[in-house]
Amino acid sequence: MGRRARQAGRTLRSLPTARKAAALLAIARELRAREAEILAANARDVAAAQDAGLPAHMVDRLRLSAASLAAIAADVEAVAALPDPVGEQTEARRQPSGVEVSQRRVPLGVLGVIYESRPNVTVDVAALALMSGNAAILRGGKETVHSNAALEDAIRAALEGQGLPAGAVQVIRDPARERMLELLRLDEYVDAIIPRGGAGLHRFCVENATVPVIVGGIGVVHIYLDESFTRDPADVERAAAIVRNAKVQKPSACNALDTLLVDRAALDALPDVLRPLLADGVDLRADAESLGALRGAGLAAAPAADTDYGTEFLALVASVRVVSGLDEALDFIAEHGGHTDVILTRDAAQAERFVGDVDSAAVMVNASPRFNDGGQLGLGAEVAISTQKLHARGPMGLRELTTTKWVVRGEGQVRG
Repeated sequence: MGRRARQAGRTLRSLPTARKAAALLAIARELRAREAEILAANARDVAAAQDAGLPAHMVDRLRLSAASLAAIAADVEAVAALPDPVGEQTEARRQPSGVEVSQRRVPLGVLGVIYESRPNVTVDVAALALMSGNAAILRGGKETVHSNAALEDAIRAALEGQGLPAGAVQVIRDPARERMLELLRLDEYVDAIIPRGGAGLHRFCVENATVPVIVGGIGVVHIYLDESFTRDPADVERAAAIVRNAKVQKPSACNALDTLLVDRAALDALPDVLRPLLADGVDLRADAESLGALRGAGLAAAPAADTDYGTEFLALVASVRVVSGLDEALDFIAEHGGHTDVILTRDAAQAERFVGDVDSAAVMVNASPRFNDGGQLGLGAEVAISTQKLHARGPMGLRELTTTKWVVRGEGQVRG
């Protein structure tokens, strides 16, 4: 598989944009044409997952429908319409030696992507890899084996119909962990490993890979509520809406709220900010001061344990903590943050300090952390959200799946 991917990558890296886009449109057509076959394979996976006692939220992630498959096909078409970063070149500059130097954007090469549960990831990654000129070897979880096989068949048929190598997108169909270990150590052929899943999967990849691993999606999300954002009742409503969206819209997402930090001077507004969360069934775990404010307003919350801070909940659970101003909030985020962190403030100087001091993949002012997403940030799509600093950080779209190479042009110059 590695050899086939490497060979296919040589074809893809110089493929014109129009041909890559045509291949993606062919994949979208093939997905629609094979709807019955793909949904039947997915039904087998869902039934097996239910028999195995997988949690309901895992089964929901696994399940495909005619509507969701149509949406996946539409997403592929959307990727085909995105600007192609491959071949972009910086302006050439002449050196004293007389040579002209520039940098050109090129594909990474072969991507190894390891993920859990969601079969849509198979298609999303395939589309992004192809459009950025990369080959991909995909390893989904054992719960998606039939779905991913059917999706690979559709992708392969589309590629072959376009005269492109089927080795450009390959799915490891054997769910044994040994195959994943082999992929992690396939450094002769694979240029980067991108895991998509929980902290355990990321840790396993980092500890076992000889291929560079791009770690993403792991980290605690904070919102800091500054006193200046609670003076106007309209701002209190905005704060409540942002906090609710951050926690409730998609609790299992990596950019969902984990911890709300509240300026002690804003404590009186806390019940109004959190009342919508409690109405949606969120389990609130609060420190002594915030707990007193909530219970004083007749709202239910539980005392927070130390482990409720610095924890990525991925569920309808959130922790609350009172801080004595921005400095303490910044110290707390420096210790526990790294993914997405938000300040709600009307003080421009406070906002600028927060943006400058917080060292996270994304920092936001007066907006939901759920905007840390490739589509929402204008990338069109993403293969993952990287929370490391090399080689990419934040949502990884087409450009983040490329690197650069130097191009030097001369007329016989030799180095003195």
